[in-house]
Amino acid sequence: MKQSCKGIPYFQDDGSVEVDELWRNKWSKERVHTKLPLPKERPVSKNYVRFVCISDTHDKLGKILHKIPDGDVLLHAGDFTSYGDEEEIIKFDEQLGTLPHEYKIVIAGNHELGFDWTEDESLRGRADRGRGTKDGYELLNNCIYLQDFTVEVFGIKVWGSPWHPLPGFPFSVPRGEPLAKKWDQIPADTDVLLTHTPPLGHSDLFKCRQHWGCADLLETIEKRVKPAYHVFGHIHENHGWTTNGTTTFINASICNYSNEILNGPTFFDIPLPPGYKK
Repeated sequence: MKQSCKGIPYFQDDGSVEVDELWRNKWSKERVHTKLPLPKERPVSKNYVRFVCISDTHDKLGKILHKIPDGDVLLHAGDFTSYGDEEEIIKFDEQLGTLPHEYKIVIAGNHELGFDWTEDESLRGRADRGRGTKDGYELLNNCIYLQDFTVEVFGIKVWGSPWHPLPGFPFSVPRGEPLAKKWDQIPADTDVLLTHTPPLGHSDLFKCRQHWGCADLLETIEKRVKPAYHVFGHIHENHGWTTNGTTTFINASICNYSNEILNGPTFFDIPLPPGYKK
């Protein structure tokens, strides 16, 4: 099922035109970018760690709970609410508590209003002003909340970060050096990278028109960190998998542009490291 872009109003964030041109005119010719099929359903192995991936559920997690497959680790790449309101956070946390995964790892997205203590709220759009919950992540009791931090599960290191270049929202950072400094914090030994924004060129085509991913994030991944997997969301229209031959990139967005459920969860398996048991 494909979402049509016909009739969707178009706008752009600062710098999106430049990065789109960078990808189309240069990087797409220089870099490996291969689309991958979604994985087929298979049993969870005792010798592998199953990571189940979702993102951008926008207060609709309850509608897909029955579709979330079993696994060892659940990853959510942000925008689990629409406004960061207290009732949304509490409901999300309660729903997470019904899932059987041993670890549930969550990061914020640009719609978790109130989660970013550095945000200038005067820059928000009119519909978002006065919304959200200050330090709302403190209401999350049934998951591990990551914000520029690593958690190790079954000997596998997962780094989570919410930053993105879209103005007027929490966790917004300008493209270029300010955003690059955020990615500089990602440890080089990261196995699984969890961000809200995509890297440039990988499942980041916004409204079927422009690549909106972060160039500095892609540079960080390809030249320094080289994780086995990078899970993200934010660009609802581009659910799917790609690879550069080293890293598998997964846009795990569940909702479409209108925040209607369109896609299902996806998953990947990593061999259980020596000396670890499930």
